[in-house]
Amino acid sequence: MKIRNGDTVVIITGKDKGRTGKVLRVLPLKTRVVVEGVNMRTRHIPKTPQRAGQKIRYEASLHVSNVMLVDPKTKKRTRIGFVVENGVKKRIARRSGETLVGTRTRKTAASKAVTKVKEKEASLKKKEENAEVPVQAIPKKKPFWKRLGFGADALRDEKSESEPTHMQEDHSVPDAMQRQSNRGHQRGS
Repeated sequence: MKIRNGDTVVIITGKDKGRTGKVLRVLPLKTRVVVEGVNMRTRHIPKTPQRAGQKIRYEASLHVSNVMLVDPKTKKRTRIGFVVENGVKKRIARRSGETLVGTRTRKTAASKAVTKVKEKEASLKKKEENAEVPVQAIPKKKPFWKRLGFGADALRDEKSESEPTHMQEDHSVPDAMQRQSNRGHQRGS
């Protein structure tokens, strides 16, 4: 897609026609974009015992054909073109010929590999630092219901110490042949 994250676009059709905003997210598989402050939707979250109910407003996606880029030089809407200079492909605004600068939506495999290597090195350094300085093992704080001795975990601990649970009992089905009856259960008898 020609539109990237961080581009300033104007809406050309729909209820928000004429409004401008910054592209927050690009969804290339669906050919849609999310624009800041445009196509607002309301989501109602019901109340629960822990928190109050609320209304959340968020930006819904728009189809990319409903937006056009705002030319950074003329501040008017423009189409996007591409030019190859010195073996580098650049985006340009067709109206003014200005080169557009926008962030990439995807990371390349090489940059992902570099970041993974850096993260591993940082984690190894942290481990070495932690190994040099012995830290006393601080016991993790148990939830209050475990400390007070009630709840499913406490009951499970008590049962495991005293008697086998119902899951450990024999639940096999008795054989039908062991039943004795006076009647024959065959056809015609």
